[in-house]
Amino acid sequence: MERRESVMVSVRRVLSILFCLLMAGLVASLAVGYFSADGIQWIDAIRIVLLAASTAWLAWGAAYAFNGLLTSPFSEKHEPFELAPTEARTAVLVPVYNEDPVKTFSHVAAMIGSLHTLGAAGRFDFAILSDTNDDRVAAEEERWFQRLQVESGAQTAIYYRRREKNTGKKAGNIADFIRTSGALYDYMIVLDADSLMEGSTMAEMVRRMDCEPRLGLLQTLPKIVHARSFFGRAMQFSTSYYSPIYTRGLASLQGEAGPFWGHNAIIRTRAFAQSCGLPELSGTPPFGGHILSHDYVEAALLSRNGWIVRVDPDLSGSYEEGPDNVVDFAKRDRRWCQGNLQHARVMVAPGLKPWSRFVFVQNIMAYVASPLWALFIMASIAAPVLKGVPDYFPEPGLFPVFPRVEQGLALTLLVGVFGLLIGPKLLIVLRGALSGVNERFGGTGRALLNTLTEILSTSLLAPIMLMYQCRAVVEVFLGLDGGWPATDREAGSVSLPEAWAASWWISATGLVTLGLAFQFAPEYVGWLLLVAGPQVCAPFLIHVSSWSAIEPGEAGLFQTSDDREPSPVVLRQEAILSYWRGAAEPAPANPPVAEPALEPADAEQ
Repeated sequence: MERRESVMVSVRRVLSILFCLLMAGLVASLAVGYFSADGIQWIDAIRIVLLAASTAWLAWGAAYAFNGLLTSPFSEKHEPFELAPTEARTAVLVPVYNEDPVKTFSHVAAMIGSLHTLGAAGRFDFAILSDTNDDRVAAEEERWFQRLQVESGAQTAIYYRRREKNTGKKAGNIADFIRTSGALYDYMIVLDADSLMEGSTMAEMVRRMDCEPRLGLLQTLPKIVHARSFFGRAMQFSTSYYSPIYTRGLASLQGEAGPFWGHNAIIRTRAFAQSCGLPELSGTPPFGGHILSHDYVEAALLSRNGWIVRVDPDLSGSYEEGPDNVVDFAKRDRRWCQGNLQHARVMVAPGLKPWSRFVFVQNIMAYVASPLWALFIMASIAAPVLKGVPDYFPEPGLFPVFPRVEQGLALTLLVGVFGLLIGPKLLIVLRGALSGVNERFGGTGRALLNTLTEILSTSLLAPIMLMYQCRAVVEVFLGLDGGWPATDREAGSVSLPEAWAASWWISATGLVTLGLAFQFAPEYVGWLLLVAGPQVCAPFLIHVSSWSAIEPGEAGLFQTSDDREPSPVVLRQEAILSYWRGAAEPAPANPPVAEPALEPADAEQ
């Protein structure tokens, strides 16, 4: 059976890569036809290569969706999550770094309450691992930790420790725990400060680890909750509606060499301790020093040592919170960019599986793709100038050969590129209509409306994110270290002056792009408006997309299944946070909330 699954994974990988090459080849063929209207020259060859490489990357994202659609049965019957007997001890690790203690500890209290209700509180210990370097915040952490201990009861052990030096950032924080306390635990559930998990999900993760001794790491698919803004709600809808399909596709391609996203995962402590000692890269940051995107490196090291790394999309009840505006998203993305580009040095490490090396290439390409698109745009504007006056007499004779305007090919190119982006999402809507999944999202009509709105908003914001990613890549190659800034997990709307300060250079770039196009390549102005137009309007779009899209007690825009049937652990956390912040009548720290049966919250994704 394992051999058959391995063969199927290999077949899917080969077919997916061939699909990407085919799409790149088709786009390159269309581009040759379009660019050869006035003769092919060296600048056209550069444009064709850039366009083909960028298209291959878009096709790889579509391949995830197609594999997910093909490997997901329309009707899934899940057995209820079982509270199976186990002798395993599990530590739930919550690394924090200058976070709001009230917010973070309300998450911990909610998860402890969920475990209490389940009757599994004694199986899990919680460890809050502080890297906070702000003494004021640290004092608040200690005060709220004492309250957390008092109000959460004695069944679950809760620990707190603060490192004086946050060497190695989050990876170093986890490594320090393993060195000092790891021998006490069979498993570790690694969370972020904004993570939430149902107690039944934690218990099921332990059960699956017990059932497969070779399983070194089991990753869940966290859904975004508590998004308020238009931007945040669009992300929340995406993780709830599209991501289960994309993640199934990812799982079908990666097989036993799966991903680790750094949080909302369970790890076999012994396997991690034996396999995942991270080196400090030689030289100075950004390419040297501590590895920032450590999670994928740790997954690769586990695979190298023969451990299974797997993502199970059916593990519901796993949540996180995301940025509510473009500016905060770009700040986080800057750190990810630097960490992913560091993978260029890690991918040549000895003994890694070929697929792990290929995953590192994907991680690098996730950020290099933006500069490739930018270079393609620059090359297209420069092409008419560099090519000069067309040769109307390419062959001796009396009759000239005039350039053809191949607008049909240009439109086909545009449709093809956009088709790779939006086609999979529309297929997910169709599948949801046939399988009944859309009913949990307000019906097919509402799911389609939300999908089209998300596509439109993504299309408007994509040129802005392209510029942020281009700047991040340039900064890394210039040797500028972005570090690991603290995260403001409750950042609200962005005022217009703040948006202008954060994106004026994007507006300037858009204006310069359009000015150069008018001057040197007027035939491309219409197409470039799709990119440069949103860039010119960047401050306004950033400001508007940060507006609140919901009112208290309403699902609002981008309704998800969790809006219609909120998870008990989410309701519990909201009640605790409201009580702690004094916005509600006095209530127990673990208020009574209707708990579900021990089964996945979403049986069909």
